[in-house]
Amino acid sequence: MNRHLTRSRILAVAALAFAGGVVFASSMDWTRLVGAQARSGGKPAVTEAQPLAEAQGGFVAVAERVTPAVVAIDAQRDGRRVTPQPRQQQRPQLPPGFEQFFQFDDPQSRDQEQTGSGFIVTRDGYVLTNNHVIEGADRVKVILTDRREFRARIVGRDPQTDVAVLKIDGSNLPTVSLGDDTRARVGEWAIAIGNPLGLDFTVTAGIISAKGRSRLGLRQSSYAIQDFIQTDAAINPGNSGGPLVNLRGEVIGINSAIASGTGFYSGYGFAIPITLAKTVMDDLIAHGSVRRAIMGAGIDEVNAEDAAVNKLKEIAGVKIMAFNPPDDSPAEKAGLEPGDIVLKIDGKPVDRVSALQRQIRAHQPGDVIELDVVRYGERKTFRVKLGKAPTEEQLVASSARDRNDENTGSAAVTMKKLGISIEPLTAEVVRANRIPESAQGVRVSAVEFGGPAEGRLGPNDIITEVRFPEPKTPVRSPGDLQRILGKLRDGDIVSLMVSRAVPGQPNRTTAVVNLRVGG
Repeated sequence: MNRHLTRSRILAVAALAFAGGVVFASSMDWTRLVGAQARSGGKPAVTEAQPLAEAQGGFVAVAERVTPAVVAIDAQRDGRRVTPQPRQQQRPQLPPGFEQFFQFDDPQSRDQEQTGSGFIVTRDGYVLTNNHVIEGADRVKVILTDRREFRARIVGRDPQTDVAVLKIDGSNLPTVSLGDDTRARVGEWAIAIGNPLGLDFTVTAGIISAKGRSRLGLRQSSYAIQDFIQTDAAINPGNSGGPLVNLRGEVIGINSAIASGTGFYSGYGFAIPITLAKTVMDDLIAHGSVRRAIMGAGIDEVNAEDAAVNKLKEIAGVKIMAFNPPDDSPAEKAGLEPGDIVLKIDGKPVDRVSALQRQIRAHQPGDVIELDVVRYGERKTFRVKLGKAPTEEQLVASSARDRNDENTGSAAVTMKKLGISIEPLTAEVVRANRIPESAQGVRVSAVEFGGPAEGRLGPNDIITEVRFPEPKTPVRSPGDLQRILGKLRDGDIVSLMVSRAVPGQPNRTTAVVNLRVGG
């Protein structure tokens, strides 16, 4: 009997403890947490799955709407399929050892049977594609998704933007809607459609991962425009010329290049903004060529040393590097100098190279623009009458000079404060390194790894002048540069005028290089 009562008491105490625990857990909101954890492993509620279904439906709708207007392009010469001539490439400045991971969509690396892509923009048959897809072809065939084939006429092409326009004879053809890439935002969905690796009319999706990408080195001409949309939608050889589309079904770019270590998709693709492509297309259709306004200046991004020497609070603007053509540059005529930092055009801020190019391309040759610049801390304003970019034929007629990095072994002087070795321009050095006999200055023969000049100067660059600290001083011997550097302390900035060879240019070009002096 006592044993029975004891057991009853134990059960009663346990029941009371459990009830008390439930009340306590409820007061701490733990019961809701446990319930949520239990539900998390099950199927999503209908309300949770609905947005996913809507997003999926959006992709399906865009693919069904746009794909019929996407075409495959088969370019031929003398009856054989053409592997287009590779675009002239100048690799971007990357950290040492990373060059192996960066490769552009080089047409030479494609399979010989690979076609390119394009898309129809008018019902009567105008087609947009990349210049490198049809470059060198004497016969172009366009294939639609319904397997209809058309002989295409090349209306015009512009190697500087890598845009080309074709025309096929047809009526009531499927077309795409052209959007406004300036309204696209980083993080928005993007869809790429094309013919990668022989897989016709493939659809891939990703996001816009960056805008205003420049310095990609797709062409070495100083007149090339680089203002790319970056996306992680899968793009492979054969996608070139196809559309990059937003979720409204509007084309915002022409897929043009990839960054890869293998020549195939590796996470990044680049598209030409459709607003730029449409401007080129309109000119090609109306005039057969592009009437592009130019400032006549080589430009580059502003770095920390540029901002410091010009007393800028922010690292922004565009640096004037050189004048092109050197004897008839609108910018030089207006009074600009190498090293000037452009901050505004017609009152609109300019924060990077692509922004300046975007504003210049909105003008016509002969227009006058107002530039707000800073020159070593002094603010100035210039009015520049824009010139006209040379034609492709004029550029092709110019001979290219290859950079020769050979060190001749002549006596070199080490400048520890800049991390470089330099040598005088003796007859032997000039001859061995293909330097013009009229050149004056000192040749950079080596650049120290990890030094102040790494990535800024290279072998065969010629230092011709110290522009800052003032007064400007010509450099004619290693001793000239050594004397100036001897007056500077670690952390000071020196501004150098440099002459350098650039493949694809008939003459050496100039650049202003600002370096922070180190010990």
